[in-house]
Amino acid sequence: MDRKLGIITLESARKLGTRVDSIISKWRHSGSFLIPSECPRFSSGEGKGILKESIRDLDLYILVDVCNSSLTYKMDGQMNRMSPDDHYQDLKRIIAACNGKAERLTVIMPFLYEGRQHRKTTRESLDCAVMLRELEEMGVHSIITFDAHDPRMQNVTPLRSLESVSPALQFTQVLLAEYEDLRIDSEHLMFIAPDEGATQRVVFMATLFGVNIGMFYKRRDYSRIVDGTNPIIAHDFCGGSVEGMDCIVIDDMISSGGSMIDVASQLRDRGARRIFLFSTFGLFTNGMAKFDAAYEKGVFDRIFTTNLVYQKPELLERPYYQTVNMERYIAAIIDTVNTGGKLSTLIKPANRIRQAVEDYKKFYQ
Repeated sequence: MDRKLGIITLESARKLGTRVDSIISKWRHSGSFLIPSECPRFSSGEGKGILKESIRDLDLYILVDVCNSSLTYKMDGQMNRMSPDDHYQDLKRIIAACNGKAERLTVIMPFLYEGRQHRKTTRESLDCAVMLRELEEMGVHSIITFDAHDPRMQNVTPLRSLESVSPALQFTQVLLAEYEDLRIDSEHLMFIAPDEGATQRVVFMATLFGVNIGMFYKRRDYSRIVDGTNPIIAHDFCGGSVEGMDCIVIDDMISSGGSMIDVASQLRDRGARRIFLFSTFGLFTNGMAKFDAAYEKGVFDRIFTTNLVYQKPELLERPYYQTVNMERYIAAIIDTVNTGGKLSTLIKPANRIRQAVEDYKKFYQ
């Protein structure tokens, strides 16, 4: 049964949210579903959430991008760049402004806030779990995220829905549309996990493509911590020969990019033909210089990331970069949930990936 739909896009996700709203409005032949909102700041840096229209009895979807590093606010006369903490605080302000008036409240948070701090190994905080419990207590009915660093975080709120959606279908479609000379068999193509944490993603894709996998494991220096983690000493490879093969490296995020470039370098040294880097979230926290240099040396051929998070202008200008557009996918998720459809057909796209591969092989091989 259809519910009255409302969409709130925080400033961090306004570009993405506006396009999603436009798609749904076109599908339904109706006006916009956007609810105007803002989170202004006082000169002290404190803020508040404001809704400019009623949301009473709406099926409400709130979009937030906690990774948008382009936004700033003034505090004590100085400009501060918004951190993930600031974006999350603004999300809570908007939820508080809803004041329980919505019929149902769903948060769409493509990059799961504090998802990298998903487990405790010593006397430390468990930030992702704290966030999920806070949203549950504030009345959020469900959370939709993409490619969560650890999907087991849904166990924190067993009475609420946390859906971790895979963008594997969209990556497959873009890759097959861009390249007409792929040989999809175990002699010419291999999926690569850059570390043990990415193995499940790689096994999923390799199974549907009908090819083998390889895996790197990280040797770390556990005697010290640098930038919040134990530094990587080396990446060691486990798998068969990659000589003459196209290799697709899959991970959930590219942060500084050091690991991806090291893995690609090793694959190139082992004789790989082409190397494609797939990552749901392209953060590129240390800029593009390292990737520019690696590309000029022939370390990799193409980088694919989604537009689920803020994309830096310099990234979009790179000749080796390809965007995987997710706007229609998010629109389809909202439309399906709002109309009471089965979300499983969207978030588990194994059959559609397998069909896309079969169609490609019939046409090009």
